[in-house]
Amino acid sequence: MDSFDKLRILSTAAKYDVSCSSSGSKRKNNNGIGNASDSGICHSFTPDGRCISLLKILLTNYCIYDCAYCINRVSNDVPRAAFTPEEIADLTINFYKRNYIEGLFLSSAIFKDPNYTMELLVKTLKLLRQTYKFNGYIHVKAIPGADDSLINEAGLYADRMSVNIELPSSNSLKLLAPQKKKENIIKPMRFINNKIHEHKDLNKSLKTSPLFIPGGQSTQLIVGATPESDLKIMKLSETLYNTLNLKRVYYSGYVPVNSSPNLPNIQSPPIMREHRLYQGDWLIRLYGFKSHELLNDNNPNFNIKLDPKTDWAINNINLFPIEINSASYDTLIRIPGIGFKSAKRIVLTRKVQLLSFDNLKKLGVVIKRAQYFITCKGKYYGNTLFDPNSIKNKLENKKLEPSINEFQLSFFDENTLKKNFINNDLNSRLHGDL
Repeated sequence: MDSFDKLRILSTAAKYDVSCSSSGSKRKNNNGIGNASDSGICHSFTPDGRCISLLKILLTNYCIYDCAYCINRVSNDVPRAAFTPEEIADLTINFYKRNYIEGLFLSSAIFKDPNYTMELLVKTLKLLRQTYKFNGYIHVKAIPGADDSLINEAGLYADRMSVNIELPSSNSLKLLAPQKKKENIIKPMRFINNKIHEHKDLNKSLKTSPLFIPGGQSTQLIVGATPESDLKIMKLSETLYNTLNLKRVYYSGYVPVNSSPNLPNIQSPPIMREHRLYQGDWLIRLYGFKSHELLNDNNPNFNIKLDPKTDWAINNINLFPIEINSASYDTLIRIPGIGFKSAKRIVLTRKVQLLSFDNLKKLGVVIKRAQYFITCKGKYYGNTLFDPNSIKNKLENKKLEPSINEFQLSFFDENTLKKNFINNDLNSRLHGDL
């Protein structure tokens, strides 16, 4: 099989893994090619936060596991292929030189056993870094069950590493992926976190100490394949951020690629639910919200018609309206329609003048949401009664967010891919990015 056929099979097989991001790395160019320093990687993000411009492939889609939700499960009759480390290194360099990509996202199915697979991944990274002197961005998967020494070695060459949890609970793993154990997934995540801290401490005393995945680690959760609520998923993500210092948790709406009595009977992925989870994750990670503020046992799932911050504000209407001219920065960023930049502009502008309602749009405030939760100089500008039901009805009747583009960028003919996509009964977006 030639490299083009392998690339076609293994880039398609990799599309369901969404846990890649190119931010956070400080790898400098040391007389080689490529650069991931500072903003380094040329990247673009889709509305749900995914990064493109990476060559995204699997080392192989031959797998010893039989996970019910996975297209690459051992029992599936699908085209199989495997790259050698030399082939991946050569592809990456050639695509980079042609300005097709800015970096590499490399994952793999479990071939033979975890250690054998991880050894091939490490060999690929060493070829790129040492032989080709490639200093661009590399995101690699850590294989659960592989020796710590192999994961440690990979961390010295990668900019970011991820271990996918996949399913939100041990019960779901037992149901859909009985060969996988939660403990085997969490163990390498703890190891990676500890090594990151060790290298940071070492770097304080020895500036020439080697980098260890400077972009941190991430993970992926599949949404909709099992019955867990958004509340359970958000609590898990919050715990991962607080205990393992993850940079990102990525959410992947379940794509119905297999049939099984243990899988839900759906025609397309829950894209809007996935989108709401990303928004909730953003509020927890950056805005200081807690999962129990956004959701509770009485309301365990996000409102599909309203973004999580707006829904929270309506459910806590007793905290509003907030006077724009006196509220603190931390209070301002909790107002629907006001983000970090607009809150900072409000605080700075207030130092020289009182703000009127007309000033707010110029400062970047999204008036169509914020107007129901604020006052300016004591006056309320919402075009309905200050009542949670009235505000909710007003906002829910507005058009939902634009639909997310369903197809990833491809090295191949788009029409051919779409035909194959339909023929395979995959009526959903192609997850992830190249």
